[in-house]
Amino acid sequence: MKIWRFRNQPNTADASSSEHNRSCPSDWAERLGVPPLVTSLLWQRGLSSLQEMDTFLSPGLRHLAHPDRWPGIKEAVDVLEHDIQKGKGVLVWGDYDVDGITGATLMFQVLSFHGVPVQVHLPDRRTEGYGLNIPMLETLASEIAPDSTLLLTVDCGISDVGAVARARELGFTVVISDHHLPPPELPAAQAITNPRLGENPCPHLAGVGVAFFLMAALNARLEKLSGKKLDMRKVLDLVALGTLADMVSLTGQNRILVKNGLLSITEARRPGLAALKAASGFSPAASLGAGQIIFNLAPRINAAGRLGNPVLAHDMLRTESHDTAASLARSLSSMNNDRRTEEDRIFKEALKQAEEEKDRLGLVLYGKDWHQGVIGIVASRIVEEFYRPVLILCADGDTLKGSGRSTNEFDLHAGLTRCADLLLGYGGHRQAAGLRLAPEQLASLRERFDSVVREALGDTPLTPTLKIDAELPFIQASDFTVLKGLELLQPFGIGNPEPIFVSEPLLVRKRRAFGHSREHVALEVTEMTSGITLQAKAWRQASQIPDTLIGKRIRLAYTPGINAYNGIASVELRIRDWEMLP
Repeated sequence: MKIWRFRNQPNTADASSSEHNRSCPSDWAERLGVPPLVTSLLWQRGLSSLQEMDTFLSPGLRHLAHPDRWPGIKEAVDVLEHDIQKGKGVLVWGDYDVDGITGATLMFQVLSFHGVPVQVHLPDRRTEGYGLNIPMLETLASEIAPDSTLLLTVDCGISDVGAVARARELGFTVVISDHHLPPPELPAAQAITNPRLGENPCPHLAGVGVAFFLMAALNARLEKLSGKKLDMRKVLDLVALGTLADMVSLTGQNRILVKNGLLSITEARRPGLAALKAASGFSPAASLGAGQIIFNLAPRINAAGRLGNPVLAHDMLRTESHDTAASLARSLSSMNNDRRTEEDRIFKEALKQAEEEKDRLGLVLYGKDWHQGVIGIVASRIVEEFYRPVLILCADGDTLKGSGRSTNEFDLHAGLTRCADLLLGYGGHRQAAGLRLAPEQLASLRERFDSVVREALGDTPLTPTLKIDAELPFIQASDFTVLKGLELLQPFGIGNPEPIFVSEPLLVRKRRAFGHSREHVALEVTEMTSGITLQAKAWRQASQIPDTLIGKRIRLAYTPGINAYNGIASVELRIRDWEMLP
């Protein structure tokens, strides 16, 4: 059970303030052509003008910021244009995750369109690790002519001071495009673009988002060289895929990019995406939501970097052959199945360790043979299970490699900074990070990390909080006009969470477990006041919702939606939490 709190609930001290007592003007819903519930939700989430709401509900590409408004893009384009005009080719160095792969593919597509010689390097997670590395730079330099090649990064490079210095020694011109937190010392590249380096319209762009604006600016410059200009709408499918997978805030510019990119994914004109949708069990022409992208398409691309070669995913996304795309998509699905099997094994072992360490508020778990491509996913599942920060490590040569995940209340990157003297290296964000450790420091890290978490959060284990948007009776939850209005708020994700509502008292009439392991639950519930009966489902909550609820009175925290299974539309509630009533 979670603690239910209404979103933006005022503190006692300012509960009577005029700001909290104000409400959305009653005529805005009519002027925008949406149900009043929609404008009420937007007002509650901080959109305080009619224009802001209109832009949110209709985030057209005309609202995209000019590329020159992003830190370093003009300088990066100057360097790229200069070297390309001199006949230099481009080596794009990406990352092995979805963000890095889609960003690299986007750059490849734009540069190839203009006839620029381009090759892509996506590092092997197991042998190279994340970011630029000197051994591979030296290998590539022996195969190509660095003095006639420009090294362009995507989704990496901002922390690679030594590797960039070596690349320049080898003769490369270096342009960095990245979105990760910059270190105190920046690499000595010829140009760096990163939304975290200065004021800009959207500091939380994904790596592929940075690539989009950089390539949009370069595309305009190269028109005079090649005599043609790429329609950048053709790469929005890649931007949406990478942005959703990287779990950045879906607000502002990201919302515009993803909303329009989802339309491109629906059209699936890219053979690789049509094949990926089919391999994921969807029709190639299916309209997919953010959740379906994140939990079905993205893991298949990630599987290439986790268990195989990320170049397979890049080849699938860039090929113009439907047959080649279908074959590669099947290979990625097979890898993803292997990843699931390995993930389940590691999760069970990590779960056992976590139970043994349950007195700690900061968990450090280790398995010598745990696969480094899977430990990040397992870390997320452990946080979900125990609601406390966790670091999961495995053996990697003579050192240990780790991946961490955190709760909303704890800044993981700041926490690792407090442990920096024990680490060989670390990096990441507030809720996700990576680290490297000498084996002899494992015990010390266990003690230190737990201590750091306690200093930040106290000695009492946290209880997860569920943010509620409003109370919603079934007469509204079953109204298709209201449900269609709520769909306008999509895509949902960080920064734009799916609305959660509280029901009136309900009577549980039926309960049914379903799923491969009977881990999911379907309830038939009747609202006591109206007599309206609806179907509600809870995913992976069979153990928390017992048969004994039948005939009992409960209240649900839920999200309503339209289920169009087999072409028949019906109302279905997704259970987020529940409480027993007397």
